[in-house]
Amino acid sequence: MSLSIRPAQPGDAAAIARIHVAAWQAAYAGIIDEAYLAALSAAQREAYWAKAIAQGDPEVLLAQDDGQGGNRGDVAGWIALGDCRDPGAPAARGEVWAIYVDPARWSRGLGHALWQHARERLQARGKSEASLWVLAANAQARGFYTRQGFAPESNGVKNIAVAGATLQELRYTIQLPPSRT
Repeated sequence: MSLSIRPAQPGDAAAIARIHVAAWQAAYAGIIDEAYLAALSAAQREAYWAKAIAQGDPEVLLAQDDGQGGNRGDVAGWIALGDCRDPGAPAARGEVWAIYVDPARWSRGLGHALWQHARERLQARGKSEASLWVLAANAQARGFYTRQGFAPESNGVKNIAVAGATLQELRYTIQLPPSRT
């Protein structure tokens, strides 16, 4: 697969929403209520992402399949990044708001490629560290973040409500060297 990373455009919102829903349904099966996952709407997510992309908050980068064949030009995954949204976070901390890859393309290096580009964007913004929140029960995602160099923060734990259940999220952080640009 030949891959390119590019900034998202408002016209990409449908592809982003499709991947968002598919990845939730695959990654959170057995973690989040199945009926809730089955009812997720790409149309609702599309409206959110079209607005967010148009406003530039968060910044969204796409992984696009540039290879040969029927998948050429398909959006294969995306990452959203920006300033850290945690109350009291230092200005030097950026955040990965979300990262999702089409489940049919998991374990092919797309997430790593997206993170590398996001890291460069955060460094270019003068960020010296990055954080993200991940469900404690999502062992696959936690393993991915650990392989990228993130580590759980000892005081980074919070509970969130999803589909009538209380789930625990963990904050992972990574130090970023200064940008070379």
